[in-house]
Amino acid sequence: MTNWNTKGILAVTELFSVAQALCYIYFQLLNLLLQLENYNDKELIKRLHHDDMNAFDTIYLKYHQPLYSNILKLSKDADASKDLLQEVFITLWEKRLTIDENKPVANWLFTVSYNKAVNYLKQVLLESVRLKDFNEKIETDEEKETCLREIRLCMIENAVKNLSPQKSRVFNLCKLQGKTYDETAKELNISKHTVKEYLVEAIINIKDYIKQHPESSTAFFCAGLFPFSM
Repeated sequence: MTNWNTKGILAVTELFSVAQALCYIYFQLLNLLLQLENYNDKELIKRLHHDDMNAFDTIYLKYHQPLYSNILKLSKDADASKDLLQEVFITLWEKRLTIDENKPVANWLFTVSYNKAVNYLKQVLLESVRLKDFNEKIETDEEKETCLREIRLCMIENAVKNLSPQKSRVFNLCKLQGKTYDETAKELNISKHTVKEYLVEAIINIKDYIKQHPESSTAFFCAGLFPFSM
């Protein structure tokens, strides 16, 4: 029984040693691959410094997919992510002479892509705020217009009440109901010339009434709300 336990312990110890050796070999190979990867990128950047389009294409094929995935995670917009990815590689080409060949190009690419994605999100947010402000301004302008229209109608109504009955009827028929001079003359059984005279006098009286009420007339005239001409 003791011999079996001893053999079991030795077997486990040997397996543990083998596992350690395999882990060591794995990490050595991984480190070698990383060095080789960095070496390959270094050579590509050197070639890129000499305007080598093949080197540029190689970098694009090597990194475009992981870059796109990272950008998409941030932007949540496939079309925008494609555009941002193209901007990253345009920037790579434009700044190719300034890129340090001794530093991993992957770090440079992911940093640029991250910054562009963040700037895109800021722009989207800013446009959203501007659109909200614009919509609020439209709503405010519409409210002002409605308010001024109500003021106009109220002022006209009050001014018409101060007209003589015949002038009031002429003004109502011609300006509020849109009837012609002939139609108004026929309805009131007066001449067309009399209709015109009454209407001119009515408009003058209404304008005078509004001028005599400065609490509302300024907004009334500045807004161009008085629709009646002589």
